[in-house]
Amino acid sequence: MLPTHVTLVDVGPRDGLQNEAQAVSVADKIELVHRLQSAGLREIEVTSFVSPKWVPQMADNAQVMAGLQRQAGVRYSVLTPNMKGFEGALAARADEVVIFAAASEAFSQRNINCSIAESIERFRPVAEAAKAHGMKVRAAVSCALGCPYQGEVSLDAVEDVVQRLQGIGADHIGIADTIGVGTAGRVTAVMARAMKHVPLAELSGHFHDTYGQALTNIYACLALGIHTFDTSIAGLGGCPYAKGATGNVATEDVVYLLHGLGIATGIDLDRLVDTGAFISTALGRKPVSRVSNAMLAKRATP
Repeated sequence: MLPTHVTLVDVGPRDGLQNEAQAVSVADKIELVHRLQSAGLREIEVTSFVSPKWVPQMADNAQVMAGLQRQAGVRYSVLTPNMKGFEGALAARADEVVIFAAASEAFSQRNINCSIAESIERFRPVAEAAKAHGMKVRAAVSCALGCPYQGEVSLDAVEDVVQRLQGIGADHIGIADTIGVGTAGRVTAVMARAMKHVPLAELSGHFHDTYGQALTNIYACLALGIHTFDTSIAGLGGCPYAKGATGNVATEDVVYLLHGLGIATGIDLDRLVDTGAFISTALGRKPVSRVSNAMLAKRATP
């Protein structure tokens, strides 16, 4: 039995655009969020409050948040890696903060020079402060399906990180295939472990399409009853560990799949395609989304 309704969290404005080398204007970022919510998205990851030294594309975080024309019923989330980031998120009136921890010790050590356990403890004050201010805490388990440094990641390691994140107060757990190596069988096994601890309403999947498996992996999750997924408009975002590879699965492609299955999303696919075309034009290229390119070509055909 597949879900009757699926919620999509569009991470394009944050996870997608942060990988872009070229500058994207504040006005275009705000317009992107406005177009997403007009298309029916009710969960949007807008920006991240991180040091501009490390992620220069997100240096305009406060300006973007201040410029939003907010819609009732839309949740605006931001990534907050530390308390300084949380203070920025609080001042910007974010509805939700996003934290993360790797399921791979090698990835954790290589990227932030500390163990998984230490990295999660660093997020404890962020989670506690968010809860104290009535903000939801969404946590991502990165490299849950594989690591660019150590290769395979065990099911036990993923389950351990899920429990640790819940232990510091995470309300929602996202299982992320950061490098896009997961296949349906492995995804099913990983999600089954997470489902032992996380209610379906607070469990999601975040899939990269590096090996072209993202839609198949989403279908495997749907078969388990999982009904929340991260997606990225126009397929924004690369995979830094696989040169030239695509990153986040495109929102348009996932919506096309879901609507074809008779699953409601509340999203207008035509408006979504327009939105993907808008931000892709701003970046000077075509959308990565196959559905977008097919629909745009069809529109252009006499």
